[in-house]
Amino acid sequence: MTEQVYKTVLIFDSGVGGLSVYQEIQSLLPQLNYIYIFDNQAYPYGELEQNTLIKRVEACITTCIENNPVDIVVIACNTASTIVLPSLRAGLDIPVVGVVPAIKPASSLANKAIGLIATPATVTREYTHELVRNFSPNKNVEMLGLTRLVDMAEEKLRGKPVDIQELTQLLTPLIGIIDVAVLGCTHFPLIKSEIAQVLGSEVILVDSGKAIARRVQQLLQLETGEERGVKHKILSSALPWQESALNEKVGKMGFSPVQNLVIPLT
Repeated sequence: MTEQVYKTVLIFDSGVGGLSVYQEIQSLLPQLNYIYIFDNQAYPYGELEQNTLIKRVEACITTCIENNPVDIVVIACNTASTIVLPSLRAGLDIPVVGVVPAIKPASSLANKAIGLIATPATVTREYTHELVRNFSPNKNVEMLGLTRLVDMAEEKLRGKPVDIQELTQLLTPLIGIIDVAVLGCTHFPLIKSEIAQVLGSEVILVDSGKAIARRVQQLLQLETGEERGVKHKILSSALPWQESALNEKVGKMGFSPVQNLVIPLT
């Protein structure tokens, strides 16, 4: 009797935000193996020059694939997805899935206006404005670029509570104006409950996590299986801050302690 071989999903981000995407995929396909990489040495990606970002992402992904069997790659970062997908897909013989702000589903849900909460890099990128033109031509989209929310999510994952008063101040431009909010950064679902508390119960929150999970399932042609209780790999390009607190949290998500990934950059 041959042993069952389970497929491996590689999930990549510059920080821990992509763990929100991992949670959605793992919830749908708990039987798979997962590798999570975060390039915290170059975090945040929104401040990187484009060619530098492409080189870093490609180096992280290819280094991991050379040392691990991988069946599909998920770029769980809006900034990276809008830039690296073409070259990454051209260089790999396995599927690569990216993430974009969920403007299309938000448009079908909104009656008043949509609030796109994202990083400043995503808000200013032409790709995002093209999404708005294509999928929300008749619904007003208020864009709010907030780097601080990324840090709040990173802090929460290490056990620090979100300051609701500060969050309220940051989200004030959208309060009472919108009825649908797009969480346009994979970090933001990690503080979804706090954002919902600030914006109010009448505002629907939308993100791309479930859509990405369904796309992975479709590409791998798999049915939902049984949780196997195995520990997954999590790798970082630099020593994470508050490592013990982070390891405690990711351990509860099914990962072994964070390991270092040495990236050969030329």
